[in-house]
Amino acid sequence: MRIAIIGAKGQVGWELTQRAPLLGHETLAWDVAELDITDAAAVDRELGASGADVVINAAAYTAVDRAEQEPELAFAVNRDGPAHLAAACNRLNIPLLHISTDYVYDGGKSSPYVEDDPIAPLGVYGRSKAEGDEAVRRLSPRHLILRVSWVFGIHGHNFVKTILRLAREREELRVVADQSGCPTYAGDIADTLLNLAGRIAEIDASGAWGAYHYCGEPATTWHGFAGAIVEMARTREPLPTRIVTAIATADYPTPAARPVNSVLDSSRLAFRFGIRPRSWRDGLHALLAALYAG
Repeated sequence: MRIAIIGAKGQVGWELTQRAPLLGHETLAWDVAELDITDAAAVDRELGASGADVVINAAAYTAVDRAEQEPELAFAVNRDGPAHLAAACNRLNIPLLHISTDYVYDGGKSSPYVEDDPIAPLGVYGRSKAEGDEAVRRLSPRHLILRVSWVFGIHGHNFVKTILRLAREREELRVVADQSGCPTYAGDIADTLLNLAGRIAEIDASGAWGAYHYCGEPATTWHGFAGAIVEMARTREPLPTRIVTAIATADYPTPAARPVNSVLDSSRLAFRFGIRPRSWRDGLHALLAALYAG
């Protein structure tokens, strides 16, 4: 297949550019510097000339706290950009695979979120992503929206790299323990998207378009995730950190509110496509192996 990858320098986009050719796919990859998805004319021009069989949108404004001060930019990238991509894909009859987020939910549910639960984002980032999802649904019937959570990967900034940096500097780390979620390895998300991209004919035949959840297992807290990072990293290098202390969200105020519960139920994806989440610990092992290998 010829796969157009939008947001090629992000965590998932980078993994897509590395993995797709290994499966025999031809890739066309753009990042923000090469294709401004907030420019409808540019999107039409590039996709129209691409000859793509499928478009995967991994581009997003993901600075959750900064979005509170930059709402216009967040909405331009996360709402208007997907709208332009969806409209162009619809005109060209190209299926669109679009990455979304757990932040479309408010976190008030006591059990894992399923795809049909009502959305109620808490901040600008979540609202902008939710409106982008709605634009994709409205403008491109042949779409898959993949909601993911707590993404970490080899390329780009993420929680794992932050904890590693702090563990090399401090004897104690203080990490929020009253927010639950599912860390998800960017490489696993990329593999899932490529699996789905290769099954477009099957999806067309079954009409299985729509929204799906994909996240690592099992659920944990930021504190539990941080503890696992330090534990695994300590087998590879000496670290000054001796304790990872659990704190409350109230002890670590941020400009944007976070969902208390970000756990996603991935069973619909497993039922319809046989795609089951991998343990986030396996993804963490893979990431640390790659980082320490340079």
